Amino acid sequence: MIIMMEEDKMNAENLLVELKICRPMEGINLPSYATLGSAGFDLHAVIENDIIIKSQERELVHTGIAIALPDGYEAQIRSRSGLAFKNGIVVLNSPGTIDSDYRGEIMVILYNTGKEDFIVQRGMRIAQMVVQRYEKVEFDIVSSLSETVRNLGGFGSTGL
Repeated sequence: MIIMMEEDKMNAENLLVELKICRPMEGINLPSYATLGSAGFDLHAVIENDIIIKSQERELVHTGIAIALPDGYEAQIRSRSGLAFKNGIVVLNSPGTIDSDYRGEIMVILYNTGKEDFIVQRGMRIAQMVVQRYEKVEFDIVSSLSETVRNLGGFGSTGL
C-alpha cells in the first residue's frame, strides 16, 4: 500500500516503505502527512479502550502498524508539539528510533508531564514519525583528537 498526498504523487523521489497493518484500523486513518511541507507523518492510537496517563506516569500506546525500512534508514518517533504544549504529553525517549531491521508493531511511550490525567482515545494522533537516512561509521582509535576553538568546553561553556 502506498500512502502519499495528492501533491506528492508526482514526485518520483519519494522513498517507498512497506507498511503492514497489525491491528484492526476501522475508523482510523493510516499514517499521513498533515501538509505538503510536513517532515513527519502522524501516528494514531490504535487501541480498543481509552488509556489514562496519570500525571508523571507513562504508558505504551499501540499504533497498529509495522514498517520495513530499507538499510541505511531509520524512523524517529517524536512528540507532537500541540500535545506537548497544551497537555504536557511527550514521547518519553524522544526521538525514539525504529531501526531498519525491526519488523514489529511500532509502539509509542507517552509520558504525562502535566498536572492532570490525560486520556488517549482510539484514533487520536499521538506522535509523529520522521524517516531519515543515516551513515554507518567505523572508529579509528587515536591517542589525541584534532583541536578546535571550543576544544574541551561543554555544558554551558558557550554561554546562555
